[in-house]
Amino acid sequence: MEKGTVIKSTGSWYQVRLDSGTVVDSRIIGKFRLNGKRLTNPVAVGDEVDVEVDEKDETGTIKNILPRRNYVVRQSPRRKHDLHLLASNVDQAAVMVTIVQPNLKQGFIDRFLLMTEPYEIPAIIVFNKSDLYEEGDLAVFEYLRDIYEKIGYKALLTSATEGQGLEELRILLKDKVTLIAGQSGVGKSTLVNAVQPQLELRTQELSDYSGKGMHTTTFAEMHQLDSGGAIIDTPGIKTLSFNHLEPMDVAHNFREFFQYSADCRFGGNCLHRNEPGCAVKAAVEEEELSELRYVNYLTLLEEIEEQNYWERHSEY
Repeated sequence: MEKGTVIKSTGSWYQVRLDSGTVVDSRIIGKFRLNGKRLTNPVAVGDEVDVEVDEKDETGTIKNILPRRNYVVRQSPRRKHDLHLLASNVDQAAVMVTIVQPNLKQGFIDRFLLMTEPYEIPAIIVFNKSDLYEEGDLAVFEYLRDIYEKIGYKALLTSATEGQGLEELRILLKDKVTLIAGQSGVGKSTLVNAVQPQLELRTQELSDYSGKGMHTTTFAEMHQLDSGGAIIDTPGIKTLSFNHLEPMDVAHNFREFFQYSADCRFGGNCLHRNEPGCAVKAAVEEEELSELRYVNYLTLLEEIEEQNYWERHSEY
């Protein structure tokens, strides 16, 4: 039995880099679950595993997944009752967005942070394609940067074509395992290629017809960085849903709301909507907390409650 790290998932096969440096194509035997939930992909890129190598055909069998120190999970976009593991054992996550081409989806950043926050995975918000921003777009960036930096997230302005922010991004990625994800079409692969050109991640222009990105990455893959560390590149994300969460999970993972909830009359049980003596609502009204984040929070609560309602009633 040898130990290794999963560096690529292609559905039924996984590439595992053994501690010896050899990469072997491996399969899994048996079913793996996550806290009793069903998974579309039981093994994630970043997982440390025990592999039995067949010397004859040089393939491996994953026999065991070592305990994960963290993971990033989302509701499967295709099978809504299942969960999809994006990555595990990461030091940080970088979510790539752009204000224009395609336009930033309202609420996307907060949805992404709802995946990383439960494990307190540090997140960097990368606003890409800054060379396309006009004055109004830059004002939007500055407004959003102020919101997220105030609550402890790093926000960065980048352009692969003009080189803006590349050095700062290189420094942030150095010696860390970073999950990189983003909306389809935000130039994620182009930006990563600019950080380390020989990676040659596949890129594709936006389709003129829809202004949306064409899917180029189909599976997550880990790439080593020359400067130290690695990135886990993931497919472009169109939507993020959370029917595996309860409303209180949302309340506890909007970090600044959770901080303020200590002063709510109902403390950590407050959902910050219509409860009396809610410190979060008062802070939003006083403009101490972001109204934008609060609106996104309420939208997520409603969505999860509605999904959970229909799930419970579809069982009868």
